[in-house]
Amino acid sequence: MTDSSALDPEDRKIVTLARSARARNGVPEGAAVRDETGRTYVAGTVGLDSLKLSALQTAVAMAVASGATSLEAAAVVTDAESAAPQDLAAVRDLGGPGTPVLVAGPDGAVRETVSAG
Repeated sequence: MTDSSALDPEDRKIVTLARSARARNGVPEGAAVRDETGRTYVAGTVGLDSLKLSALQTAVAMAVASGATSLEAAAVVTDAESAAPQDLAAVRDLGGPGTPVLVAGPDGAVRETVSAG
């Protein structure tokens, strides 16, 4: 487990935003990504009959749709122990294999930081 207070303030911000999205929308996961300009994109799980996206996939899609060309970092708040392979793939597609992905529990405590690669 990573001490969340030891995180860079910008990383702590995306974890907080992801946690807020999860709680506000009552969804299984919340996520946030930070693009190459420092802009953040926040999303929750999408669970429609015709469309299923994880929170991290949705946040990456929002970044792409807004013109982002790269990612600096990503965060997901989830009950799962680690980020799903398809989530890491979405982050890798936009940010590259070295993009850090912070995985936090519902309490906001970062469990692990992994690279998207």
